[in-house]
Amino acid sequence: MLRLPRKALYALEAVVDIAFNARPDPVQAKEITRRQGIPPRYLEQVMQQLVHAGVLKGVRGPRGGYVLARERRRISVADIVTAIQALERDGGDDIGESRSALGQKVVRPLWDEVEAELVDRLAGISLEELCARARDIGIRAQGDEPGDFSI
Repeated sequence: MLRLPRKALYALEAVVDIAFNARPDPVQAKEITRRQGIPPRYLEQVMQQLVHAGVLKGVRGPRGGYVLARERRRISVADIVTAIQALERDGGDDIGESRSALGQKVVRPLWDEVEAELVDRLAGISLEELCARARDIGIRAQGDEPGDFSI
């Protein structure tokens, strides 16, 4: 079956983490790595691509990190996935064009149609909706956990 590339899944998890754990300070990459288990080598690469695509803003400095570039309700899953697809294409991971008539005139148009339908579906899902799903199933945001005051 179709699978979302690993980098796209990592990017989606990272951006949802930032949206879900939003607070006044930027979210540092090491916090995302700790919470989501995303390897740092992948995380930095996808985060830079997301900054370049206008999904995130990078904040420099000792308390720096990443923040959403727009409101949660204005960032769709498609925004994130297409930004990472651009990274994959730039990396030469695209399978290329078929040389056969069947591939060019039947298979490729079918695949393009399915891909367009998927992107349309993902465009209809916002980060706000994913954060609401997380809250609805009982996932707590960073800082929502009750403190442990035992000595």
